[in-house]
Amino acid sequence: MAENENGEEKTEMPTAKKLRDARKKGQVMKSQDVVSVVFLLITFAVLRISAKLTYKVIAESTEYWLLLCGAGIGTDNTVDGDLVYRTMILRMMKTIAVSCLPVMLVSMVATIVATGAQTRFLISAESIKFKLSKLNPLEGIKKMFSGKALFELAKSLLKFIVIAAVVYAYIKDKMGEVARTMDMEPAQGMAFIAQSVYDIVMRIGVIFIAIAAIDFFYQRYSFTNDMKMTKQEVKDEYKETEGNPTIKGKRKQKQYELHNLMMQDVKGADVVVRNPTHFAVALKYDPDVRDAPFVVAKGADRVAARIIAEAERNKVTVVENIPLARALYEKAELNDEIPYDFYHDVAEVLNFVYELENRKPPRAKKRSTGQ
Repeated sequence: MAENENGEEKTEMPTAKKLRDARKKGQVMKSQDVVSVVFLLITFAVLRISAKLTYKVIAESTEYWLLLCGAGIGTDNTVDGDLVYRTMILRMMKTIAVSCLPVMLVSMVATIVATGAQTRFLISAESIKFKLSKLNPLEGIKKMFSGKALFELAKSLLKFIVIAAVVYAYIKDKMGEVARTMDMEPAQGMAFIAQSVYDIVMRIGVIFIAIAAIDFFYQRYSFTNDMKMTKQEVKDEYKETEGNPTIKGKRKQKQYELHNLMMQDVKGADVVVRNPTHFAVALKYDPDVRDAPFVVAKGADRVAARIIAEAERNKVTVVENIPLARALYEKAELNDEIPYDFYHDVAEVLNFVYELENRKPPRAKKRSTGQ
């Protein structure tokens, strides 16, 4: 059972947040054996496909260079030396391009794809940062005797045995043909050796696929085991992301109380401006309280629907004005006067309500002045 640095057992599966945080640090599941076997098989497959073309280009270039040997380049009786040098350089670049670039490019792409398929093409600067903890000899000794180290050792020994057994079995069966290479033409001998190497690598590759599959599942198990959390870690993470349950409950209770108070204030509103269901703003104009109309309630979506329902239940006029409702919701604060920019539009709405309800606009009471 995995344990943390305090000796507590990690019994809980890693949370999504734990995995996201680990990924940001460059900690992901990856089997290097999968990458290696893909690189091995793809590289030799490309070598096999391009063998004839590569041989042809190398043979032509070799023949060309041999013909130039002793030709007296640069003397009065031969071709211009600069031209020949340029031609030689171009020929050499072509030889290298044809014989090396396809293999290099395909192998590089195969390695990137094999790695990216496992890590989802993660690029993390955190994983390459220098850390003094990596130089701790005690940590290195611990890793040497860990279960992972023993697994890697067993895997290396298995690979060595596989390679030795495959090579021995192949050469043993082909011993007669190997001896006859002494009598073959150089090109024929090289073709035989190349084919033999390819056959050996393919046989080894098939077995290495099985080893890579075992390693892949082991690395996935090991990574999940390392990422496991203790019960306390799960609780601490929950508090961090969701907040303390007690505080969260009090906050919800406070929001509920404020929401109810706001709904009660809708009863005394003069008008509710709506858009048609997404936004609702309840306004009141009382010159004895404020110099301008002010917001007694506002909300969006479900809260807006409750404001509208409360207004209709208490016979408060509801006016549909899409741009005004949205603008008031975004710019007017609860329990505060509307911004000056809305005075004209809101005045028109209130006058419409007063006429609809056949009542006069409210006027401020005269304040008496002392002598």
